[in-house]
Amino acid sequence: MRYISLDLETTGGRPARHQIIELAAVVEDTKNLRPLAELPYFRRVVRHPEYLGTAGALALNAGLLRELASKEPNPELCEPTELLPQLREFLLAQGFKTDKKDCVAVTMAGKNIASFDLGFLRELPGYGTLMRAEPAMLDPAAFYLNWRKDTRLPTMQTCKARAGFADDTVAHQALADALDVIELLRPFYERPVYKMSE
Repeated sequence: MRYISLDLETTGGRPARHQIIELAAVVEDTKNLRPLAELPYFRRVVRHPEYLGTAGALALNAGLLRELASKEPNPELCEPTELLPQLREFLLAQGFKTDKKDCVAVTMAGKNIASFDLGFLRELPGYGTLMRAEPAMLDPAAFYLNWRKDTRLPTMQTCKARAGFADDTVAHQALADALDVIELLRPFYERPVYKMSE
């Protein structure tokens, strides 16, 4: 199976009001594992004419905002209208195919991908025509849930702690977080959850 681990950094939590300022997507092939550092990835920082956000989100992404404010040439910089066309080209270059309507449909993984990231992706020009997410999505929280004790799905930090990561802090950087998701999912490739009761 091939999927992309996708993560966004945004200026807030409301897709209709706030903006994507960073997107990273990492290609994982469960039949042909490579070291995390060698996985193909796509990263863009997204320049807007102005930024509207919450204080918490803007403070969390202060380093990213400095990168966006820099006048230095940045090959990873793009405008919102360029984001999905560039991601589509990356996916095609990685061997993903188009459907009958010339849309690239991919299985996506990510922490809170369905409840957070997808809402922002749907706001982008070209979503649903240039590319789209397959309906089923992979969230590592389901794999690290303690069904008897948890009252909600575990956070990324809790997932990392339960997986035994040496460092369970969350980077809040799109590429690092996308790679963490793949690392959290990998233990289940060889022994899927449904076989653990056998």
